[in-house]
Amino acid sequence: MPSVAVVILNWNGREFLKKFLPSVIEHSQAEAEIIVADNASTDSSIEFLQENFPLVRIIENRTNGGFARGYNEALNHVEADYFILLNSDIEVTENWIKPVIGLMEQDHQVAACQPKLRSYYHPEKFEYAGAAGGFIDKFGYPFCRGRIFMDIEDDLGQYDDVREIFWATGACLFVRANLYKEFHGLDEDFFAHMEEIDFCWRMKNAGYKIMYCPDSVVFHVGGGTLPKKSSHKTYLNFRNNLSLLYKNLPERMIIPVFAVRFQLDGIAALKFLLDGGFGDFYAVLRAHLYFYRNFLKLRRRRKLFHQAHVSCIYNGLLLVDHFLRNRKLYSELDPAKFIK
Repeated sequence: MPSVAVVILNWNGREFLKKFLPSVIEHSQAEAEIIVADNASTDSSIEFLQENFPLVRIIENRTNGGFARGYNEALNHVEADYFILLNSDIEVTENWIKPVIGLMEQDHQVAACQPKLRSYYHPEKFEYAGAAGGFIDKFGYPFCRGRIFMDIEDDLGQYDDVREIFWATGACLFVRANLYKEFHGLDEDFFAHMEEIDFCWRMKNAGYKIMYCPDSVVFHVGGGTLPKKSSHKTYLNFRNNLSLLYKNLPERMIIPVFAVRFQLDGIAALKFLLDGGFGDFYAVLRAHLYFYRNFLKLRRRRKLFHQAHVSCIYNGLLLVDHFLRNRKLYSELDPAKFIK
């Protein structure tokens, strides 16, 4: 079996470690090294780990650089064939590692993979952050099998097939270590949110595949760092979405996609304002200002990688299908619109 490192990024998550680290140890220690990478926590996380889990390796990052930089810094100190980036608020289950690694070992074009993500508090349901594998529409709106916007499906076995996806969740991301380093890891400018989509897209542009493995199941609390209704989260989502589109779209798609996205973002900002969400309205404006101010920097980043027409993009506008055509389930989307 290839070497595997489970790396949990922690920032002031002492209670999550207390609750969920025992299950990680129980179901992983025979197959993987278990590491906690700490982002300069101030809640005695380090002392708690040293006292209660002395065999767990600790990597201490000097500052809290967010999800992306935190992992990049920590993984520079980890040697393994596979990295598993695991959120601290996830409960793993028996035999959660072997099926995914086995799938990846069968096909070396598979760069990354995710298990089935279900909700910790509502275990019959998929979990927002990854569900049964991530996708994106042509205008940059991400969704999952099992979750479109805020509509989340029950897991009835409808997505129990191994299949290629567009992006794998950062909450539980299996990735080949050599490719993580070759593709320069997660984009640290993202700080948090959508950095895994950007990372997966870069690897797909180079011809690699991203997969979903239903034989591995984990349960995710979700929303452990920022509250679901947060203007800062709105800012990060809009800002990072614009960045990932510009960095990864084929050249001829940039103008038509952004012409539509700018209008849609304007409508979203106006709706926030009319609903009394001034913080969210301002967040969208800030996101666009960031994009314009950093355009040349993004242009340089774009030139570092190849852009291509890739599979698993939904060649439609999810907003229209969901809100106007009332398509709440992944299975209700037109399969012919998915690029093969």
